[in-house]
Amino acid sequence: MSIVKFNPFFPGKVLGNMIEDVFNRGISDIVGSDFAVNVPSVNISENPDSFVMELAAPGLDKGDFNISLDHNKLTVSVEKKSEKEAGEEGKWTRKEFNYSSFKRTFTLTEDVQADRIAASYDKGILTLTLPKKEEARPKPAKTIEIK
Repeated sequence: MSIVKFNPFFPGKVLGNMIEDVFNRGISDIVGSDFAVNVPSVNISENPDSFVMELAAPGLDKGDFNISLDHNKLTVSVEKKSEKEAGEEGKWTRKEFNYSSFKRTFTLTEDVQADRIAASYDKGILTLTLPKKEEARPKPAKTIEIK
């Protein structure tokens, strides 16, 4: 199975990857990471029974995440707003607010049991477990007896 990052603007794999590399990496290298889109890194592993995705998203609460599945497209998104105030009431010495968000979409193959996808969030890592369908799991080698 291959899990593919979905890009609605450039669906072609080669062209989409080239343009993504130029715009995402190029801009962050030129103007610094503070101005680049903050998209979490993802690790994807496969074992005999499932695929496991880990998204690095520290500083969030599990309630900040929105995970949805629509037509084999798994989307993980976050919108978080926060405000900090310092100083006297009515007269600000300093007031800071922050708005951060991200959205990642992955195209799943038919091998995944969509109704059994599970998610957990611990120590800044969102872990998604995508169980494989029975027919997609590896079968042990069968010995055929000669008669």
